[in-house]
Amino acid sequence: MPLLITSVRRSALDLLRSRDRREKRGQAHVDLHAESWFDPKIEGNERANRLEEAVVQLPSEQREVVVLKVWGGLTFAQIAEQLDLSANTAASRYRYALTKLREALNPVENHG
Repeated sequence: MPLLITSVRRSALDLLRSRDRREKRGQAHVDLHAESWFDPKIEGNERANRLEEAVVQLPSEQREVVVLKVWGGLTFAQIAEQLDLSANTAASRYRYALTKLREALNPVENHG
């Protein structure tokens, strides 16, 4: 009987934690289709437009991390908690995304 009670209790706690994580992720959601992610003062800036296009083109896993890090101001530990992954994975996705963004903004320098 004690084993059954312990198992049910752990399952209930796991379910609550899972639900809490989903709710936190929902609260941390950043609108990826906002009109502009940049300050209106630089909206006409061609480089800002290219960067915005490049961010949209990132794989969703990398885009999520970039948005939470840059626009959300979260640490890799906080991002990891929000997305239910390790901090190292969050940091790696961020590094890969920055490499892709750098290539998109400086195609001549990186390919020539």
